[in-house]
Amino acid sequence: MSRNQAWKILSDCAKAVGIAENIGTHTLRKTFGFHAYISGVDITRIQKLLNHSAPSITLSYIGITQDELDAVYLSLDL
Repeated sequence: MSRNQAWKILSDCAKAVGIAENIGTHTLRKTFGFHAYISGVDITRIQKLLNHSAPSITLSYIGITQDELDAVYLSLDL
């Protein structure tokens, strides 16, 4: 299966369930990384899976901002 065929299948399925945004294999890759992180998988393992050069790149890629990371420290009330 080509990359274009995979995109077309995903895009058609998304539209069939009412998702108007473009959905493709790259969307699934980023979503996988985000949900793995939220589920508690170590960021360095996700970094390796996504073949990134640094954890900071992986965090940026999956949409985790420094403000969100800072909020973790603030919520601990140490």
